[in-house]
Amino acid sequence: MKAVGYRKSLPIDDPSSLQDITLDVPQPGPRDLLVKVSAIAVNPVDTKIRLNTAPEAGDFKVLGWDAAGVVEAVGRDVSLFRPGDKVWYAGDVTRPGTNAEYQCVDERIVGRAPDNLSMAEAAAMPLTTVTAWELLFDRLGVQQGKGHGRTLLVVGASGGVGSVLVQLARQLTELTVIGTASRDATRDWVLSLGAHKVIDHSKPLTEGLSQIGVSDVDYVASLTHTDEHIDQIVDALRPQGKLALIDDPLQLDVRKLKRKSLSLHWEFMYTRSLFQTDDQIEQHRILMKVAELVEQGVLRTTVADHYGVINAENLRRAHAVMEAHQARGKIVLEGF
Repeated sequence: MKAVGYRKSLPIDDPSSLQDITLDVPQPGPRDLLVKVSAIAVNPVDTKIRLNTAPEAGDFKVLGWDAAGVVEAVGRDVSLFRPGDKVWYAGDVTRPGTNAEYQCVDERIVGRAPDNLSMAEAAAMPLTTVTAWELLFDRLGVQQGKGHGRTLLVVGASGGVGSVLVQLARQLTELTVIGTASRDATRDWVLSLGAHKVIDHSKPLTEGLSQIGVSDVDYVASLTHTDEHIDQIVDALRPQGKLALIDDPLQLDVRKLKRKSLSLHWEFMYTRSLFQTDDQIEQHRILMKVAELVEQGVLRTTVADHYGVINAENLRRAHAVMEAHQARGKIVLEGF
């Protein structure tokens, strides 16, 4: 099968950083689906792993953790899907990724893809959707249909996770949703997704909140550059407020949260599959629920750019954009 992989962790402008390769088609395990991959999306995790994780000598590592495709075959213990089903999923960081024509994935982290989306539109959503859902409902503890009188600030709202989180918070809760964006295009994007207000994160957050008449907020979802914004986030949060983050700050002095009794919550959507938790099937349920919401018109795909077929050249271009933090919504690729 065709695939894209790498042997060494290299800068993305090096042609060997991602290469077109040929591999054997994998064989599904007992709970696995063998999926024929139709479309993929690119996420920051792809670039982080490429830069920091080298495969064993002589092997290729295949990246990619967002896909939509069709079930080709199933393992002996599979009960949720059958061959021919159209599915979407974000995979498992401990297994070969979606940048290949075929991939094996545990059925418990897979959902039925929405009937009203193309494969490329569907591929844009799984990783960011599961991340945003878990962050909002599991980590911050917001209840669906609740939140009246409370405010959520989403720092980095125009990116992949932010583009879903804004929709979930606006459509499924009564929270006031404030996003941050620093350019006109990203500001308009965040507003189109349902944010009540948008402020500029290139300026002090408390200054932006003050300009829209907000003195403090109950929840902050910090999706990027948390270490740069932490002082402003602490100032913006109400006493006993909650901060959730997904990025990897090199330094984070949690003592800053003590005076206000603020709580800190990490969200990493691969925790359930990484540790084979008893509740990992929750990700199947999330993706099934979101498919219904998409079909009902409650949520929409977050595709921003289609980079063409799945090959090394196009993936290198996508990685470069991700590393420059210039993405708006999701970058997708389709077909081999």
